[in-house]
Amino acid sequence: MDEPGPRTTLLGKEIADQPAAWRRAIALGIDAPDALAAPGRLALIGCGSSWHAAKAIAALREARGIGEADAFAASEAPLTRDYDRIVAISRSGTTTEVRQALAALAGRVPVTAIVGDPDSPIAAAADEVIDLSFADDQSVVQSRFVTTVACLARAALGEDVAALPDAAAAALAAPLPVDPAELDRAVFLATGPHVGLADAAALMLRETAQMWAESYPAMEYRHGPISTAGPGAAVWFLSPPPEGLAAEVAATGATAVDAPGDPLPELIRVQRLALAIAEARGLDPDNPPHLTRAVVLASEEAR
Repeated sequence: MDEPGPRTTLLGKEIADQPAAWRRAIALGIDAPDALAAPGRLALIGCGSSWHAAKAIAALREARGIGEADAFAASEAPLTRDYDRIVAISRSGTTTEVRQALAALAGRVPVTAIVGDPDSPIAAAADEVIDLSFADDQSVVQSRFVTTVACLARAALGEDVAALPDAAAAALAAPLPVDPAELDRAVFLATGPHVGLADAAALMLRETAQMWAESYPAMEYRHGPISTAGPGAAVWFLSPPPEGLAAEVAATGATAVDAPGDPLPELIRVQRLALAIAEARGLDPDNPPHLTRAVVLASEEAR
């Protein structure tokens, strides 16, 4: 009989593949088209975890002084503004809202697509394609794809990311910072380019473990949401906590968790926690309720 756990779930196998995927992404990011690192005004669009990756990339690009960048949920993207390039992020390459946004551009702005399927409609609509098919998650929930996009972007934007694959391997082996059995809710806090990663972490717990999870820029947590902290809650800092905030969290009885290093490998521990909670609750982590691997509206399928 197979043992339960990551080795027998599709999601678990994809979580475990991240060190290898990141190595390939780093090499690709160094040689990839210069869409992410080129000067000018950039808009990044995506849905779900891909949108959260877009937020992290836009903030990092501006933090490095490369150029102005905005990140939008594809359904809300005001692409009538003047942009020099659009970057569309989509694991499946079929998401309705991204396809509609690109169709509305009508060729006015060059488009780069970062996709898990280079033969997809979104790839076909783009002027250039960054192929991440080696990180194309087959599970409903994104794990490997979203972190690999972030790793690729960091390499393309000139960060020294050589140590990230080894850090990912360490995160696969590290103990979980909280006992899944004692946790009933979680909040992820970050600053700067890491806020998008906090959003992706919270979504991972909601989707996979059906758990109450939120995310905020770190100091925004003090403006109301800290009132929900207490025993059974984990408040997970993906960036160094602002002065005094960790102590305030601890005073509520919640468990404060500090990322030991780079926040991107820390997402792997979040993914492992989500998987452990799902399995403990008897959930199917590969097929969460009410979700599909790609959101394609019926009208789009008919077309």
